[in-house]
Amino acid sequence: MTLKILPIDTKRLMDQFIRLPWKIYRDDPAWVPPLLLERKEHLDRKKNPFFQHGEAEYFLAMDGDEPVGRISAHVNRLHNERYRDRIGFFGFFEAVDSHKVAAALLDTAEKWLLGKGMDTARGPMSFSINDEIGVLVEGFQYPPKFMMGHNPPYYESLLTGRGFGKAKEVFAWDYLTGDLSEMAVKIAARVTGADGLVIREARLKDMGNEVKIIADVFNSAWSKNWGFVPFTQAELAKIGEDLKMILDPRLALIAEYKGEPIAISIAYPDLNQMIKDLDGRLFPWGLPRLLWRVKTRAYTHVRLALLGIKKEFRSNAGLLNGLSVALCVEMHKRGRALGVTGGELGWTLEDNERINRSIELMGGKVYKRYRVYDKALTQATAAVRVAG
Repeated sequence: MTLKILPIDTKRLMDQFIRLPWKIYRDDPAWVPPLLLERKEHLDRKKNPFFQHGEAEYFLAMDGDEPVGRISAHVNRLHNERYRDRIGFFGFFEAVDSHKVAAALLDTAEKWLLGKGMDTARGPMSFSINDEIGVLVEGFQYPPKFMMGHNPPYYESLLTGRGFGKAKEVFAWDYLTGDLSEMAVKIAARVTGADGLVIREARLKDMGNEVKIIADVFNSAWSKNWGFVPFTQAELAKIGEDLKMILDPRLALIAEYKGEPIAISIAYPDLNQMIKDLDGRLFPWGLPRLLWRVKTRAYTHVRLALLGIKKEFRSNAGLLNGLSVALCVEMHKRGRALGVTGGELGWTLEDNERINRSIELMGGKVYKRYRVYDKALTQATAAVRVAG
């Protein structure tokens, strides 16, 4: 193997970087080809709001003229400012089953992070904890839901073989819209009967203000979670714009108590279910097909991606105690009315006992686990020279 690591500095190399998964997963029936246009925009320093507070470099591993791996190294200043640490990140990790290739990529990313003053490498995160995170370590047989990662089983070995250890594990929950438990129904009835509580649909025609509400609730509800970094308004506005085409307001709920927004519960159609056969292409025929499938609700699964309550309302021992269950019950009923047969809840942190218990009460089962890894950069070796 004649191996070299190239920084991405041309359109041709970027195209190879983006298209490498087609090689890695060509024999994996569970893999869903991402939309090429979306991947290009996500990596574009001018279009992704991440780059308003972060910086990144991309690298491609080449065996002769053949791409065999890729990785990003990035610094998230919002994270470092919040935690007063020097943790750098890697992401977009893909590689053939070769410890040599993985070592070259990881060493290169570590060297870049060291050069930026970081003392720890964490990942994969592509780019932040609010994007795709972790290496799949359980549930390889299931196709990934929209905005969730997928990888071969050997990735865990590639990372641990280079000295990376577990930092945190997150769960994805499988959920079927069958019959609700009696306890869940009772809790929901008690909570929704609270004086002053209103659960309403998000107003798509007023997404600017709705995004501000969602950001406010999110940045309170998740503020104590491991690795939390707040969404910026620019990031949420971008997400809102991207999801507006597929978001069904009947599955985007905002709970208000005495006129104040206090909780959110947002699910969206599993886009991956509708794009798998497009092979990443929207043009010329992919976009019309996708729009038709969205319009006709040609999906049976959704992903409940956001469910949170402002922290100042969680300890309320009165009627609002159990609001997360009430929101889940409401989403369950609405999903069934729309013909949804199931979906994915999460991800959730492995040690978030409150929300994990609520999901179990609703009948959810952990069916995928993703692991995030850390490595002290003082242990990094300068084994690979970056070509270019």
